[in-house]
Amino acid sequence: MKTEKNIFVAFLLNLAFSIFEFVGGIITGSVAIVSDAIHDLGDATSIGISYILEKKSKRQPDDRYTYGYLRYSVLGGMITTLILLLGSIFVIINAIERIITPVSINYDGMIIFAIVGVIVNFIAAHLTREGDSINQKSVNLHMLEDVLGWVVVLVGAIVMKFTDISIIDPIMSILVALFILKNAVCQLGEVLKLFLVKTPSGIEIDEVKEHLLEIDGVVDVRHIHIWSMDGVRNYATMHVVTDMETQLIKREIREELAEHGISHVTIETEKVGEDCYMENCHIEHIERAHHHHHHH
Repeated sequence: MKTEKNIFVAFLLNLAFSIFEFVGGIITGSVAIVSDAIHDLGDATSIGISYILEKKSKRQPDDRYTYGYLRYSVLGGMITTLILLLGSIFVIINAIERIITPVSINYDGMIIFAIVGVIVNFIAAHLTREGDSINQKSVNLHMLEDVLGWVVVLVGAIVMKFTDISIIDPIMSILVALFILKNAVCQLGEVLKLFLVKTPSGIEIDEVKEHLLEIDGVVDVRHIHIWSMDGVRNYATMHVVTDMETQLIKREIREELAEHGISHVTIETEKVGEDCYMENCHIEHIERAHHHHHHH
């Protein structure tokens, strides 16, 4: 529950802060601060969405969502990331306009705002740093970027105060935006892999199969499917051909797969020679059953 509460606190902090920042950016005339305010507002919205979806993702599986609600958390991460992407692009466009037509900036005000910015965002980043879900990771990514962005603004403001080169301001906001863009794209890639049911990274199907074939009594393993719900929990289904008691085999398979980080396994077993149902003996079986029936 802790992570949810933290996401919520981060949301409130960010919301209050982005309003404060907007005012600050307008007073100081700094595009870096205004673009940060937009960024923070985007953050606040996405954190709000993340909070709601993270809460929903904790619900137990039911008849409508038999796999549980874990993907809602992933969806939160995806929305957060998309907002970041759009925000970054917006910031870059804004900054380019500023480079073309520079504006005078109140550096002292900018320095004060930047100091407050670093402090507030550091607290928020600290609060959201625990959490494994993609959603929480993307919220934390936001927070770290905000700290970074403010440190850059602070340094830039001090440099500009002494040199009066106001073009530094938009250049800084472009650099921060590019950094965010890169991270957001990577994060989006992770989310898409989950939605496309890709085999989780770090799991090699061949290797898993090799290990399973080493178990006594496992003759063959087919149709292995491994996927992940949320980037943390992995699921697998497989078809095992065996010449032993299936209960024992299943337990060993589950233990082996647990070592590979797969917590939920569905195993279909069949005895050796049973797989002739593919061929024509299937028909004979049915006919035989019929004959059997008539004799009685």
